Amino acid sequence: MLMSSTIEAGAFREAMSRFAAAVHIVTTDGAAGRRGVTVTSVASVSDDPATLLVCLNTSNEANQRFEANGCFAVNLLAADSEGLARAFAGEGGLTPEERFALGHWGERVTGAPVLEDALVSFDCRLIDSRIVATHRVMIGEVQAMHLGPDRPALVYHGRAYHRI
Repeated sequence: MLMSSTIEAGAFREAMSRFAAAVHIVTTDGAAGRRGVTVTSVASVSDDPATLLVCLNTSNEANQRFEANGCFAVNLLAADSEGLARAFAGEGGLTPEERFALGHWGERVTGAPVLEDALVSFDCRLIDSRIVATHRVMIGEVQAMHLGPDRPALVYHGRAYHRI
């Protein structure tokens, strides 16, 4: 039984590792530059208008590009995309150009990179952004969608990737 109103960060991370979450690559491009990161913090906000929420860690200054560009794409990864997820999470020390070279990218409306073989990609215009603790919470209105082939998804649970 927890007696304190203050939750220790390590204990909270352990608790959150027990959540099974879909794996996404969130991307942006524009005047501030191209950027892509692997995230699990994505949620639907509304279907009318179609709106998504994404959380990005503020510890990496390059994540400021999302707000500066005013757009982002959420690319839901298929089970066979673990290597891409690892690369965009920073494993292997690849440059941004090398990371993007691992996939086939297009664009829809906003100019944010859309992964052509993603299960689904949502191309979003940023409508709100704010810092909450260690993360930037971004809300985007979906401007376009791309449905890829229906196949197994990649999820993250227990600090490991799994296929479902």
